[in-house]
Amino acid sequence: MSRRERLLGRAADAGYAAGWRAVRMLPEPAARGLFDRAGDWAAGREGAGVRRLRANLRVVTGGALTEAELDDLTAAAMRSYARYWQEAFRLPTLGVDRILAGTTVPGIEHLEEARAAGRGVVLALPHSGNWDAAGVWFIDWLGGPFMTVAERLKPESLYRRFLDYRETLGMRVVPLTGGPRPSSDVLRDWLADGGSACLLVDRNLGAGGVPVTFFGRPARMPGGAAQLAVETGASLHPVVCRFTERGWQLKVHPEVPVTGGADPRDAVPTAMQAVADAFTESIAERPEDWHMLGRIWADVPADEPRSARRGPA
Repeated sequence: MSRRERLLGRAADAGYAAGWRAVRMLPEPAARGLFDRAGDWAAGREGAGVRRLRANLRVVTGGALTEAELDDLTAAAMRSYARYWQEAFRLPTLGVDRILAGTTVPGIEHLEEARAAGRGVVLALPHSGNWDAAGVWFIDWLGGPFMTVAERLKPESLYRRFLDYRETLGMRVVPLTGGPRPSSDVLRDWLADGGSACLLVDRNLGAGGVPVTFFGRPARMPGGAAQLAVETGASLHPVVCRFTERGWQLKVHPEVPVTGGADPRDAVPTAMQAVADAFTESIAERPEDWHMLGRIWADVPADEPRSARRGPA
């Protein structure tokens, strides 16, 4: 790592640390207003991630929106994403009681059925709503911790800060890469002992992944959630997190079968397609809460800046 990279990494870590401290000190209405304005500013600035988000939202809405309507939806999505960060900074301050009181869980009976049978549970989530708040609810419902995987951020100090933060909430976090054991092995042992796990699966970060049809287009999703359910007998459920006016909603879908039919090799691809279908249904109901600023579909490039879309004056 170069000296410049080290300095930038330290600056990023210091910035997050300062943000955590400052935002917790603000009254909640002031923090909400500040982050709303930040979301609007980011949408107006039209960086690469925002233009990617706009292209993704065009797919999600089936190309049915006008350019102005798509601009409005993108701005709403950036305010939603800013709300996620505002709440992430303030989550320990909000407290468990506030999160539990403000969370609704349609479909909770699907989880209760699995737990009544003594099975572990694998929740497969997209990057939607506030998955950290969902984790706080899930820990309370389980009566103990669950396990999740975190992408290893740079610098290491920033990764450790996020790791420590989530572990203070009661999560058990293993690194996606660079740990003493492969994350899949750690998760398999945890689930085999009756534990439960939450995994974000709407974006494939590696070279592999399972081919799925997502919003009518070919995409790839990591197959680890389905593979773990196959190997451990845990119950696999798509869960989509969304915001409400003053709280959160976790929509739990029915268990996804992982039998695969006649050919066992079909189990993981078939299960992940069912997960993709559940995500498609729920994200389409409230697309502004899907915080996907990365590439999902290989054939969908990021949008051009507004000036280029309008053409020369």
